[in-house]
Amino acid sequence: MTAVQPSVAERETSSAVEIYRSFRGLIVAGHFAANERLPSVRQTATDLGVSAGTAAKAYKMLEQDGLVITRTAAGTRVAPSAAVLSESVMRRIRALAEESASAGADLEDVIAVLRLVGSPAS
Repeated sequence: MTAVQPSVAERETSSAVEIYRSFRGLIVAGHFAANERLPSVRQTATDLGVSAGTAAKAYKMLEQDGLVITRTAAGTRVAPSAAVLSESVMRRIRALAEESASAGADLEDVIAVLRLVGSPAS
């Protein structure tokens, strides 16, 4: 009987795993678009109050899962195959959300109109 090898996430520190899971969730939920740049490791560490090494471990796990691509001097970006929406669509959605909020529009009304506009019958 062979022992089951622990996953990368199981072998890392709990803080790194939490960061990994958080970014993974944001990526697969479409909060980050294809080729969109993630905050730097240093910025993530500062924002979350962890060491840069811990943040780097989380980013490494994301890279090992194929969710991000890290390039020297270009930073860490969402892998095209991991993102739900393109960067241009995400920019437009964010702009729409900001403009809707500024105009006092109810988010549910905006979503309802998007569904109507995007339905095949329209």
